[in-house]
Amino acid sequence: MNKIMVVGSSAGAGKSTFARKLSSVLHLPVHHLDTLFWKPGWIEEDKEIFIKKQQALAQTEQWIIEGNYNATFNERLSKADTIVFIHCPLWRCLYQVVKRRIMFHGKSRPDLTEGCKEKIDPGFIWFILKTYYPRQKKMKQKLKQFEESSDQHKVYVLSGQKEMEQFLAALKEDTSGAGFS
Repeated sequence: MNKIMVVGSSAGAGKSTFARKLSSVLHLPVHHLDTLFWKPGWIEEDKEIFIKKQQALAQTEQWIIEGNYNATFNERLSKADTIVFIHCPLWRCLYQVVKRRIMFHGKSRPDLTEGCKEKIDPGFIWFILKTYYPRQKKMKQKLKQFEESSDQHKVYVLSGQKEMEQFLAALKEDTSGAGFS
């Protein structure tokens, strides 16, 4: 596990928090796609620049790249050796989005660009509701294709906080991380 994609069922699934914890266990650098995509003040990065930043990251020897961003999914997938899919029910994702809005009121989260103060609006909630189920279907197909494309590719589907903690604990027990499967 040297090049790990952390993706999830939706915003609020726990991808960023899990990726930070995974980084501390494996001692791999973690990169949050939201910090590459958003400039201060919630200004979107130019798409070509966003893609080039991801390509440069994916060329490095070790990484954890966290975030969904379907438009650039294949850029990361072509270089990854492991995918961790965080699957949470829709209600949990919505709850987490509201919770983090309260926790980071007036501040930028650690996985966001400084100057992007936490916010929530009807458009974002609608985006989550609209994309949740179609994303599940697409993601199952992509994960299956990735795992079948090579014996070296690993896919882990973690459903909820308990499974995420168990996964991290198992990695901690395996001091090298190389024998984990």
